[in-house]
Amino acid sequence: MEGRPARKGGVPGRDRAKSSRRRAREFALQGLYEWQINARDPGAIDAHVREQDDFAKCDRAHYDALLHGCIEQRVQLDATLLKFLDRPVEELSPVEHAVLWVGAYELTHCLEVPYKVAINEAVELAKTFGGTDGHKYVNGVLDHLAPDLRPEEVKAARSGSR
Repeated sequence: MEGRPARKGGVPGRDRAKSSRRRAREFALQGLYEWQINARDPGAIDAHVREQDDFAKCDRAHYDALLHGCIEQRVQLDATLLKFLDRPVEELSPVEHAVLWVGAYELTHCLEVPYKVAINEAVELAKTFGGTDGHKYVNGVLDHLAPDLRPEEVKAARSGSR
């Protein structure tokens, strides 16, 4: 997988249990990573990602929304994330940056995805593709961002868990 973050070892047979949405997030993450590293045309990256094994098993509409939405709205997504980061966005690893884009995009635009699911899926991406403790950072940032983007949903969930 040239130009892509490597997957870490996992449970054998677990790939079969992946949902089409999770696969869409993984492929979008790989495309976003490649776009950050190689600064290629998004259309060329999209075409390259679609050639990958098992792409047909992903939710293509969700993949399209994530890949193209994150690239098109990267400035707005970074601005949304900025107040919850402990460093400039330029200092984020490309994997963490892409995972945060995916999480922030889903929190902003994919209202059918519960906020806890959006955060958990981003954390899982960071565990699979990111650095050792990157998932903790992603969790912290998105957990602080969620009340800004989905105040009613977060308030209802947090008051119901007490």
